[in-house]
Amino acid sequence: MSPTPNTEYRGNIHQRQKELMLKWYERLDESAGSGRPLPVSLMISGNCVELLEAFEAVPLYPEVNALQLAIRHQSLEPILAAEELGYAADNCAYVKADIGCYLKGITPTGGRLPVPGLVLCNFVGCNTYIKWFEHTAALTGAPLFMLDVPFLRTDEPSPADVDYVVRQLHELVAILERLSGRKFDYERFQRAVECSRQVEELWSAIKNLARRSPSPFDAYFDAITLMGPLYVYRGTPEGVEFFEIALRELKEKAEQGLGVYEQERFRLVFEGPPPYPYFRTFRDMFAQWKACAVASTYSTVGGLWEFGARHDPAKPFESVALHMLAQNVTNRNYLQRYDQIARYVDEWDADGVIIHFVKSCRLFSAGQGDMREYLTRTIGVPTLYIESDLEDPRYFAEAQTKNRIDAFFEALEHAKLTGRTRPAAQEGPRPDARLRVLP
Repeated sequence: MSPTPNTEYRGNIHQRQKELMLKWYERLDESAGSGRPLPVSLMISGNCVELLEAFEAVPLYPEVNALQLAIRHQSLEPILAAEELGYAADNCAYVKADIGCYLKGITPTGGRLPVPGLVLCNFVGCNTYIKWFEHTAALTGAPLFMLDVPFLRTDEPSPADVDYVVRQLHELVAILERLSGRKFDYERFQRAVECSRQVEELWSAIKNLARRSPSPFDAYFDAITLMGPLYVYRGTPEGVEFFEIALRELKEKAEQGLGVYEQERFRLVFEGPPPYPYFRTFRDMFAQWKACAVASTYSTVGGLWEFGARHDPAKPFESVALHMLAQNVTNRNYLQRYDQIARYVDEWDADGVIIHFVKSCRLFSAGQGDMREYLTRTIGVPTLYIESDLEDPRYFAEAQTKNRIDAFFEALEHAKLTGRTRPAAQEGPRPDARLRVLP
Protein backbone atom coordinates (compact mmCIF):
# COMPACT_ATOMS: atom_id res chain seq x y z
CA MET A 1 0.00 0.00 0.00
CA SER A 2 1.53 3.35 -1.06
CA PRO A 3 1.73 6.29 1.40
CA THR A 4 -1.08 8.85 1.34
CA PRO A 5 0.53 12.29 0.86
CA ASN A 6 -0.50 15.70 2.24
CA THR A 7 -2.35 14.44 5.27
CA GLU A 8 -1.09 17.19 7.54
CA TYR A 9 -3.22 20.29 7.69
CA ARG A 10 -1.11 23.19 6.35
CA GLY A 11 -3.13 26.40 6.25
CA ASN A 12 -2.38 29.70 7.93
CA ILE A 13 -2.42 27.75 11.19
CA HIS A 14 0.81 25.95 10.38
CA GLN A 15 2.66 29.10 9.31
CA ARG A 16 1.45 31.10 12.31
CA GLN A 17 2.38 28.26 14.67
CA LYS A 18 5.95 28.28 13.31
CA GLU A 19 6.20 32.06 13.74
CA LEU A 20 4.97 31.91 17.33
CA MET A 21 7.31 29.10 18.34
CA LEU A 22 10.29 30.85 16.74
CA LYS A 23 9.33 34.01 18.62
CA TRP A 24 9.29 31.98 21.84
CA TYR A 25 12.82 30.71 21.15
CA GLU A 26 13.93 34.26 20.35
CA ARG A 27 12.66 35.39 23.78
CA LEU A 28 14.55 32.53 25.42
CA ASP A 29 17.70 33.49 23.52
CA GLU A 30 17.25 37.14 24.54
CA SER A 31 16.84 36.05 28.13
CA ALA A 32 20.00 33.91 27.92
CA GLY A 33 21.93 37.04 27.07
CA SER A 34 20.46 39.56 29.48
CA GLY A 35 18.46 37.63 32.09
CA ARG A 36 15.34 39.49 30.90
CA PRO A 37 12.58 38.55 30.48
CA LEU A 38 12.82 36.39 33.57
CA PRO A 39 12.87 32.71 32.44
CA VAL A 40 10.87 30.35 34.66
CA SER A 41 11.18 26.61 34.11
CA LEU A 42 7.90 24.75 34.71
CA MET A 43 5.88 21.78 33.50
CA ILE A 44 3.00 21.66 31.02
CA SER A 45 0.61 19.70 33.21
CA GLY A 46 -1.24 21.98 35.58
CA ASN A 47 0.92 24.99 34.82
CA CYS A 48 0.19 28.47 36.18
CA VAL A 49 1.48 30.42 33.18
CA GLU A 50 -1.05 33.23 33.84
CA LEU A 51 0.82 34.16 37.01
CA LEU A 52 4.11 34.37 35.08
CA GLU A 53 2.43 36.59 32.49
CA ALA A 54 1.58 39.05 35.28
CA PHE A 55 5.35 39.58 35.69
CA GLU A 56 6.13 39.45 31.93
CA ALA A 57 8.22 36.35 32.65
CA VAL A 58 8.84 33.84 29.84
CA PRO A 59 7.82 30.19 30.44
CA LEU A 60 10.62 27.73 29.83
CA TYR A 61 8.91 24.40 29.18
CA PRO A 62 11.51 21.60 29.02
CA GLU A 63 8.93 19.21 27.52
CA VAL A 64 8.21 21.57 24.61
CA ASN A 65 11.92 22.01 23.98
CA ALA A 66 12.51 18.25 24.19
CA LEU A 67 9.75 17.36 21.71
CA GLN A 68 10.95 20.05 19.30
CA LEU A 69 14.39 18.42 19.41
CA ALA A 70 12.94 14.94 18.91
CA ILE A 71 10.70 15.83 15.99
CA ARG A 72 13.76 17.42 14.29
CA HIS A 73 15.86 14.28 14.96
CA GLN A 74 18.14 16.10 17.40
CA SER A 75 17.24 14.32 20.66
CA LEU A 76 19.79 11.49 20.76
CA GLU A 77 22.85 13.71 21.36
CA PRO A 78 21.52 15.32 24.59
CA ILE A 79 20.14 11.95 25.76
CA LEU A 80 23.56 10.32 25.37
CA ALA A 81 25.20 13.27 27.15
CA ALA A 82 22.89 12.73 30.14
CA GLU A 83 23.58 8.98 30.13
CA GLU A 84 27.33 9.66 30.16
CA LEU A 85 26.68 11.72 33.28
CA GLY A 86 25.06 8.70 34.93
CA TYR A 87 21.36 8.69 34.01
CA ALA A 88 20.04 5.17 33.38
CA ALA A 89 18.71 4.02 30.03
CA ASP A 90 15.18 3.71 31.41
CA ASN A 91 15.06 7.17 33.01
CA CYS A 92 12.45 9.57 31.58
CA ALA A 93 13.79 10.53 28.14
CA TYR A 94 12.42 14.06 28.53
CA VAL A 95 14.55 14.45 31.67
CA LYS A 96 17.67 13.23 29.88
CA ALA A 97 17.02 15.46 26.87
CA ASP A 98 16.53 18.48 29.17
CA ILE A 99 19.66 17.81 31.24
CA GLY A 100 21.61 17.06 28.05
CA CYS A 101 20.48 20.38 26.53
CA TYR A 102 22.08 22.25 29.44
CA LEU A 103 25.23 20.14 29.21
CA LYS A 104 25.59 20.58 25.44
CA GLY A 105 23.96 24.00 24.98
CA ILE A 106 21.54 22.63 22.37
CA THR A 107 18.26 24.12 21.14
CA PRO A 108 16.36 23.21 17.96
CA THR A 109 16.77 26.69 16.48
CA GLY A 110 20.46 27.13 17.30
CA GLY A 111 19.78 29.86 19.87
CA ARG A 112 20.72 29.74 23.52
CA LEU A 113 18.75 28.15 26.33
CA PRO A 114 18.73 30.49 29.35
CA VAL A 115 19.62 29.41 32.84
CA PRO A 116 16.26 29.60 34.64
CA GLY A 117 15.76 32.56 36.92
CA LEU A 118 13.45 30.27 38.86
CA VAL A 119 12.92 26.50 38.72
CA LEU A 120 9.21 26.17 39.50
CA CYS A 121 8.31 22.56 40.20
CA ASN A 122 4.53 22.58 39.73
CA PHE A 123 4.25 19.00 40.93
CA VAL A 124 1.12 17.59 39.28
CA GLY A 125 0.70 13.87 38.94
CA CYS A 126 4.21 12.84 37.92
CA ASN A 127 6.60 12.12 40.79
CA THR A 128 9.54 12.30 38.36
CA TYR A 129 9.00 16.07 38.30
CA ILE A 130 10.45 16.47 41.79
CA LYS A 131 13.80 14.81 41.10
CA TRP A 132 13.92 16.33 37.60
CA PHE A 133 13.58 19.87 38.90
CA GLU A 134 15.88 19.24 41.84
CA HIS A 135 18.52 18.10 39.34
CA THR A 136 17.89 21.12 37.08
CA ALA A 137 18.28 23.50 40.03
CA ALA A 138 21.47 21.75 41.17
CA LEU A 139 22.93 21.76 37.65
CA THR A 140 22.12 25.40 36.87
CA GLY A 141 22.37 26.91 40.35
CA ALA A 142 18.87 28.39 39.96
CA PRO A 143 16.51 28.81 42.95
CA LEU A 144 13.87 26.09 43.32
CA PHE A 145 10.24 26.54 44.40
CA MET A 146 8.22 23.36 44.99
CA LEU A 147 4.53 24.04 44.37
CA ASP A 148 2.80 21.03 45.89
CA VAL A 149 -0.51 20.05 44.24
CA PRO A 150 -2.38 17.19 45.99
CA PHE A 151 -3.78 14.29 43.96
CA LEU A 152 -7.54 14.23 43.50
CA ARG A 153 -8.78 12.06 46.36
CA THR A 154 -12.48 12.76 45.75
CA ASP A 155 -14.51 13.49 42.63
CA GLU A 156 -13.88 17.21 43.04
CA PRO A 157 -11.11 18.95 45.02
CA SER A 158 -12.09 20.00 48.51
CA PRO A 159 -12.16 23.70 49.56
CA ALA A 160 -9.12 22.92 51.74
CA ASP A 161 -7.18 21.60 48.74
CA VAL A 162 -8.02 24.73 46.71
CA ASP A 163 -7.02 26.98 49.60
CA TYR A 164 -3.76 25.02 50.07
CA VAL A 165 -2.75 25.66 46.43
CA VAL A 166 -3.93 29.31 46.47
CA ARG A 167 -1.75 30.05 49.51
CA GLN A 168 1.27 28.62 47.70
CA LEU A 169 0.46 30.79 44.65
CA HIS A 170 0.56 33.85 46.92
CA GLU A 171 3.96 32.69 48.22
CA LEU A 172 5.06 32.38 44.60
CA VAL A 173 3.94 35.96 43.89
CA ALA A 174 6.32 37.26 46.55
CA ILE A 175 9.19 35.24 45.07
CA LEU A 176 8.46 36.45 41.54
CA GLU A 177 8.37 40.05 42.78
CA ARG A 178 11.84 39.63 44.24
CA LEU A 179 13.34 37.81 41.24
CA SER A 180 11.75 39.96 38.53
CA GLY A 181 12.11 43.29 40.30
CA ARG A 182 8.46 44.08 39.42
CA LYS A 183 5.46 44.64 41.64
CA PHE A 184 2.64 42.17 41.18
CA ASP A 185 0.12 43.58 38.70
CA TYR A 186 -3.23 42.06 39.70
CA GLU A 187 -5.10 43.56 36.73
CA ARG A 188 -2.52 42.15 34.31
CA PHE A 189 -2.96 38.76 36.02
CA GLN A 190 -6.73 39.01 35.50
CA ARG A 191 -6.23 39.91 31.83
CA ALA A 192 -3.99 36.84 31.40
CA VAL A 193 -6.65 34.63 32.99
CA GLU A 194 -9.27 36.15 30.67
CA CYS A 195 -7.03 35.39 27.65
CA SER A 196 -6.74 31.81 28.90
CA ARG A 197 -10.54 31.57 29.19
CA GLN A 198 -10.91 32.72 25.59
CA VAL A 199 -8.20 30.36 24.32
CA GLU A 200 -9.84 27.45 26.14
CA GLU A 201 -13.21 28.31 24.59
CA LEU A 202 -11.69 28.39 21.08
CA TRP A 203 -9.62 25.22 21.61
CA SER A 204 -12.69 23.37 22.87
CA ALA A 205 -14.66 24.43 19.79
CA ILE A 206 -11.85 23.13 17.58
CA LYS A 207 -11.72 19.79 19.37
CA ASN A 208 -15.47 19.43 19.14
CA LEU A 209 -15.30 19.91 15.35
CA ALA A 210 -13.77 16.42 15.28
CA ARG A 211 -17.17 15.01 16.23
CA ARG A 212 -18.21 15.67 12.63
CA SER A 213 -17.81 13.06 9.95
CA PRO A 214 -15.48 13.53 8.21
CA SER A 215 -13.41 15.26 10.85
CA PRO A 216 -11.79 18.44 9.43
CA PHE A 217 -8.55 17.79 11.31
CA ASP A 218 -6.68 15.01 13.05
CA ALA A 219 -7.14 15.42 16.81
CA TYR A 220 -3.84 13.69 17.57
CA PHE A 221 -1.28 14.49 14.87
CA ASP A 222 -2.68 17.91 13.85
CA ALA A 223 -3.57 18.75 17.46
CA ILE A 224 0.12 18.55 18.33
CA THR A 225 0.74 21.45 15.93
CA LEU A 226 -1.64 23.52 18.04
CA MET A 227 -0.36 22.43 21.43
CA GLY A 228 2.85 24.53 21.37
CA PRO A 229 0.97 27.86 21.15
CA LEU A 230 -1.68 26.48 23.52
CA TYR A 231 0.82 26.21 26.37
CA VAL A 232 3.35 28.95 25.60
CA TYR A 233 0.78 31.64 24.66
CA ARG A 234 -2.35 30.58 26.57
CA GLY A 235 -2.52 33.72 28.74
CA THR A 236 -1.73 36.23 25.97
CA PRO A 237 -3.56 38.13 23.17
CA GLU A 238 -1.28 36.31 20.66
CA GLY A 239 -2.74 33.04 21.87
CA VAL A 240 -6.30 34.30 21.43
CA GLU A 241 -5.52 35.53 17.91
CA PHE A 242 -3.89 32.23 16.95
CA PHE A 243 -6.85 30.13 18.02
CA GLU A 244 -9.34 32.50 16.39
CA ILE A 245 -7.50 31.92 13.09
CA ALA A 246 -7.35 28.16 13.69
CA LEU A 247 -11.06 27.84 14.52
CA ARG A 248 -12.10 29.99 11.56
CA GLU A 249 -10.07 27.93 9.09
CA LEU A 250 -11.13 24.56 10.43
CA LYS A 251 -14.79 25.64 10.61
CA GLU A 252 -14.70 26.66 6.95
CA LYS A 253 -13.21 23.29 6.10
CA ALA A 254 -15.90 21.47 8.09
CA GLU A 255 -18.71 23.50 6.50
CA GLN A 256 -17.41 22.48 3.06
CA GLY A 257 -17.56 18.84 4.15
CA LEU A 258 -13.78 18.44 3.84
CA GLY A 259 -11.98 15.91 6.01
CA VAL A 260 -8.37 14.91 6.55
CA TYR A 261 -8.80 12.42 3.69
CA GLU A 262 -11.05 12.34 0.66
CA GLN A 263 -12.69 9.36 2.29
CA GLU A 264 -12.46 8.90 6.06
CA ARG A 265 -12.35 5.12 6.56
CA PHE A 266 -11.65 4.80 10.28
CA ARG A 267 -12.11 7.04 13.32
CA LEU A 268 -9.71 6.52 16.23
CA VAL A 269 -8.96 7.64 19.77
CA PHE A 270 -5.28 7.81 20.78
CA GLU A 271 -3.94 7.23 24.29
CA GLY A 272 -0.41 8.40 25.11
CA PRO A 273 2.09 10.72 23.40
CA PRO A 274 3.50 9.90 19.95
CA PRO A 275 7.03 8.69 19.11
CA TYR A 276 8.34 12.14 18.19
CA PRO A 277 11.62 11.02 16.56
CA TYR A 278 9.48 9.07 14.03
CA PHE A 279 6.48 11.38 14.00
CA ARG A 280 6.09 11.52 10.19
CA THR A 281 6.66 7.78 9.78
CA PHE A 282 4.18 6.97 12.54
CA ARG A 283 1.55 9.30 11.08
CA ASP A 284 1.92 7.80 7.62
CA MET A 285 1.22 4.33 9.00
CA PHE A 286 -2.31 5.52 9.85
CA ALA A 287 -2.66 7.76 6.82
CA GLN A 288 -2.21 4.74 4.55
CA TRP A 289 -5.47 3.40 5.99
CA LYS A 290 -7.19 6.81 5.91
CA ALA A 291 -7.59 6.56 9.68
CA CYS A 292 -8.27 9.86 11.44
CA ALA A 293 -7.86 10.54 15.15
CA VAL A 294 -11.02 12.20 16.44
CA ALA A 295 -9.80 12.51 20.04
CA SER A 296 -6.70 11.91 22.17
CA THR A 297 -5.79 11.92 25.85
CA TYR A 298 -2.36 13.42 25.16
CA SER A 299 -3.92 16.65 23.93
CA THR A 300 -5.44 17.07 27.41
CA VAL A 301 -2.21 16.97 29.46
CA GLY A 302 -2.39 20.76 29.76
CA GLY A 303 -6.13 20.90 30.43
CA LEU A 304 -9.44 19.07 30.02
CA TRP A 305 -11.26 22.03 28.56
CA GLU A 306 -13.39 20.25 25.95
CA PHE A 307 -15.53 19.03 28.85
CA GLY A 308 -16.34 22.56 30.01
CA ALA A 309 -13.65 23.71 32.46
CA ARG A 310 -12.51 27.34 32.10
CA HIS A 311 -10.29 29.80 33.91
CA ASP A 312 -12.28 32.59 35.58
CA PRO A 313 -10.89 36.17 35.66
CA ALA A 314 -13.32 37.01 38.48
CA LYS A 315 -11.56 34.40 40.66
CA PRO A 316 -8.08 34.21 39.11
CA PHE A 317 -6.18 32.54 41.95
CA GLU A 318 -8.93 30.01 42.65
CA SER A 319 -9.40 29.09 39.00
CA VAL A 320 -5.64 28.62 38.49
CA ALA A 321 -5.65 26.33 41.55
CA LEU A 322 -8.67 24.37 40.24
CA HIS A 323 -6.95 23.92 36.90
CA MET A 324 -3.87 22.51 38.62
CA LEU A 325 -5.85 20.22 40.90
CA ALA A 326 -8.64 18.85 38.75
CA GLN A 327 -8.55 19.91 35.11
CA ASN A 328 -5.49 18.11 33.75
CA VAL A 329 -5.30 14.43 32.92
CA THR A 330 -2.14 13.58 34.85
CA ASN A 331 -3.56 14.50 38.26
CA ARG A 332 -6.53 12.15 37.85
CA ASN A 333 -6.84 8.46 38.59
CA TYR A 334 -7.13 5.64 36.09
CA LEU A 335 -10.90 5.18 36.38
CA GLN A 336 -11.34 8.83 35.40
CA ARG A 337 -9.03 8.25 32.43
CA TYR A 338 -11.06 5.17 31.45
CA ASP A 339 -14.19 7.28 31.61
CA GLN A 340 -12.60 10.01 29.49
CA ILE A 341 -11.64 7.51 26.75
CA ALA A 342 -15.06 5.85 26.89
CA ARG A 343 -16.71 9.25 26.37
CA TYR A 344 -14.50 9.90 23.35
CA VAL A 345 -15.40 6.51 21.87
CA ASP A 346 -19.14 7.08 22.38
CA GLU A 347 -19.50 10.82 21.76
CA TRP A 348 -16.88 11.21 19.01
CA ASP A 349 -18.07 7.96 17.37
CA ALA A 350 -14.72 6.13 17.19
CA ASP A 351 -14.05 2.69 15.68
CA GLY A 352 -11.06 1.85 17.86
CA VAL A 353 -8.47 2.98 20.42
CA ILE A 354 -4.69 3.11 19.86
CA ILE A 355 -2.64 2.81 23.06
CA HIS A 356 0.98 3.96 22.72
CA PHE A 357 3.09 2.64 25.59
CA VAL A 358 6.06 4.95 26.23
CA LYS A 359 9.00 3.00 27.61
CA SER A 360 10.53 5.84 29.60
CA CYS A 361 7.28 7.33 30.98
CA ARG A 362 5.97 5.38 33.93
CA LEU A 363 3.33 7.99 34.75
CA PHE A 364 1.48 7.83 31.48
CA SER A 365 2.11 4.17 30.65
CA ALA A 366 1.79 2.24 33.90
CA GLY A 367 -1.46 0.27 33.89
CA GLN A 368 -2.12 0.55 30.16
CA GLY A 369 -2.33 -3.25 29.90
CA ASP A 370 -5.27 -3.21 32.31
CA MET A 371 -6.69 -0.24 30.43
CA ARG A 372 -6.67 -2.21 27.20
CA GLU A 373 -8.40 -5.12 28.94
CA TYR A 374 -11.10 -2.76 30.24
CA LEU A 375 -11.69 -1.03 26.93
CA THR A 376 -11.87 -4.31 24.99
CA ARG A 377 -13.92 -6.40 27.40
CA THR A 378 -16.10 -3.86 29.21
CA ILE A 379 -16.56 -1.15 26.60
CA GLY A 380 -16.31 -3.53 23.66
CA VAL A 381 -14.06 -1.36 21.48
CA PRO A 382 -11.16 -2.74 19.37
CA THR A 383 -7.75 -1.68 20.71
CA LEU A 384 -4.17 -1.75 19.48
CA TYR A 385 -1.22 -1.68 21.91
CA ILE A 386 2.08 -0.31 20.54
CA GLU A 387 5.39 0.14 22.40
CA SER A 388 8.21 2.63 21.74
CA ASP A 389 9.28 5.96 23.26
CA LEU A 390 8.32 9.60 22.94
CA GLU A 391 11.88 10.98 22.80
CA ASP A 392 14.48 8.23 22.43
CA PRO A 393 14.84 7.04 18.80
CA ARG A 394 16.46 3.77 19.90
CA TYR A 395 13.12 2.25 20.94
CA PHE A 396 11.18 2.50 17.69
CA ALA A 397 10.94 -0.71 15.59
CA GLU A 398 9.46 0.52 12.31
CA ALA A 399 8.73 -2.81 10.58
CA GLN A 400 7.26 -4.41 13.70
CA THR A 401 5.09 -1.38 14.42
CA LYS A 402 3.81 -1.20 10.86
CA ASN A 403 2.96 -4.92 10.84
CA ARG A 404 0.87 -4.54 13.98
CA ILE A 405 -0.93 -1.47 12.68
CA ASP A 406 -1.69 -3.14 9.34
CA ALA A 407 -3.02 -6.24 11.11
CA PHE A 408 -5.24 -4.05 13.32
CA PHE A 409 -6.81 -2.28 10.35
CA GLU A 410 -7.24 -5.51 8.39
CA ALA A 411 -9.23 -6.86 11.34
CA LEU A 412 -11.25 -3.61 11.60
CA GLU A 413 -11.97 -3.71 7.89
CA HIS A 414 -13.11 -7.31 8.06
CA ALA A 415 -15.33 -6.49 11.02
CA LYS A 416 -16.93 -3.63 9.11
CA LEU A 417 -17.53 -5.82 6.06
CA THR A 418 -19.17 -8.49 8.20
CA GLY A 419 -21.18 -5.97 10.24
CA ARG A 420 -19.34 -6.66 13.50
CA THR A 421 -17.70 -3.31 14.17
CA ARG A 422 -17.01 -3.99 17.84
CA PRO A 423 -16.27 -7.06 19.95
CA ALA A 424 -19.04 -8.06 22.33
CA ALA A 425 -18.89 -6.07 25.55
CA GLN A 426 -19.37 -7.77 28.90
CA GLU A 427 -22.87 -7.56 30.27
CA GLY A 428 -23.63 -5.30 33.21
CA PRO A 429 -23.00 -1.63 34.09
CA ARG A 430 -19.66 0.07 33.57
CA PRO A 431 -17.57 0.81 36.67
CA ASP A 432 -18.37 4.12 38.35
CA ALA A 433 -15.45 6.52 37.72
CA ARG A 434 -16.49 8.90 40.50
CA LEU A 435 -14.11 9.16 43.42
CA ARG A 436 -15.34 8.87 46.96
CA VAL A 437 -13.68 9.05 50.37
CA LEU A 438 -13.90 5.64 51.97
CA PRO A 439 -15.72 5.60 55.35
